[in-house]
Amino acid sequence: MTLILIAIGIAAGVLSGMFGIGGGIIIVPTLMYVAKMEPQQAVGTSLGSLLLPVGILGAAAYYKAGFIDIRASLLIGAGLAIGAYFGAQVSLHVDATTLRKAFAVFLVVIAGKMWFS
Repeated sequence: MTLILIAIGIAAGVLSGMFGIGGGIIIVPTLMYVAKMEPQQAVGTSLGSLLLPVGILGAAAYYKAGFIDIRASLLIGAGLAIGAYFGAQVSLHVDATTLRKAFAVFLVVIAGKMWFS
């Protein structure tokens, strides 16, 4: 299981560095289907892994190239902190099946928007 978790982290790190994705798109579904976690545990574990400065090296590379808006990053970070708290509160009161289906709908909608735009 340790190697699987490290592999999930590496995959999410590479994709995060390339596309700015990771937690919700890569880590959570992989934890649910490969590590057999319930949605709430997968989300909590993903958020726990993101507490560490996992994006610091990728962010440093983008900063050196002039591609980071510091003000926007700080404001989004503040919103993420507040939103993650309230999202967790909602998630903790929704059964796993409903949460899994809602997440699937979210992914399909985003994929459709990207495909057709």
